[in-house]
Amino acid sequence: MGSARPDWAEMLAAACRGEGISTLYQPIVDTARGSVVGYEALTRFSGYSERNPETWFRAARTHGMAEDLEVMALRTALRARPTMPTNCFLTVNVSPDLLPRESERSVWRDEGDLGGLIVELTEQAPIESYLALEPDLDLLRSAGALIAVDDAGAGYAGLRHLLSLRPSLIKLDRAIVQDVDRDEAKRALVEMLGTFAGRVDAWLLAEGVERLEELDTLVALGIPLVQGYCLARPAPAWVGIDEDVAIRLATRVVPGKTRVIRDFLEIVPTATSVSDASAAFVSDPKLRAVVLLDEHSRPLAVLEADASHLGVVSPGLRVNLETPVTDALGRAMTRDPGVRFEPLLATDNAGRFTGIVRLERLITVLAAEGR
Repeated sequence: MGSARPDWAEMLAAACRGEGISTLYQPIVDTARGSVVGYEALTRFSGYSERNPETWFRAARTHGMAEDLEVMALRTALRARPTMPTNCFLTVNVSPDLLPRESERSVWRDEGDLGGLIVELTEQAPIESYLALEPDLDLLRSAGALIAVDDAGAGYAGLRHLLSLRPSLIKLDRAIVQDVDRDEAKRALVEMLGTFAGRVDAWLLAEGVERLEELDTLVALGIPLVQGYCLARPAPAWVGIDEDVAIRLATRVVPGKTRVIRDFLEIVPTATSVSDASAAFVSDPKLRAVVLLDEHSRPLAVLEADASHLGVVSPGLRVNLETPVTDALGRAMTRDPGVRFEPLLATDNAGRFTGIVRLERLITVLAAEGR
């Protein structure tokens, strides 16, 4: 005689009250340094006959309780956020069709400042209208959150997501990551998506990395962020990664190491308003530049003395610390002639300002190296 079928109505009602629902956090690792830079929040269910999260969220949709379950999952995941390690980000999964619901909006309002939070749009439901999503995405961004999309490279829908949403984080589809070391076509696709991510100033994250050979291949392909059982399993907040793997990443020998933005970083003063920047130039006449930041410590523009006095602000070009110099120069050269040689704004993995990089220095160094 088979086992009894789950009583989903009762189980979902209990989970939506917070019974048996918890969160584990899987580390996201910077391949350049072998260190944890973020975590993905993953919902878990205990004390029930069914524990598979995907089965739970599918059942919630079938029983008309998707909104209540997702809101409870989000609130549970965000409870540990105040204790998250410095300079790390947290990704949470959100269904696009539930994003405009008032109960979900209340989650973000209660959190206040969303700096360091990445909202990952899942494929629990198709996106019917990208235009309809824009107001809520803009609210999240204005509060400090970044947007991510999952399953890049998984098909036409995934490519539409990339083009329409222009996310800050792109997660490679697990099917591409699996056995990438054995499949030349997969490696070519990863390289193509890496080029796209660089052009739109997004990070590329490979999830589902389960073997060291996959990890080594992804590192060789220049993927900046990785996640998977090979590095660490989901666990209570906030675990590190396998020590041997961390050492493997941090001490690996890279023939002809590619120069990255981090190698040319210059620290300059910052301000949160044009008037403050202007005052900084008055107090220090030798000052060459001040960077204008938003309320989440993200860079907006590089200001010079004349521009700050006139109140002229032009958007700066932001690049991640691990962006290859040649890629950064290529993007800089696509800017309008009037701003083409303005310094680049370097950011960390949470989008926060770390310093500037001057174009003339990059060009001089690369020319001397014969590149």
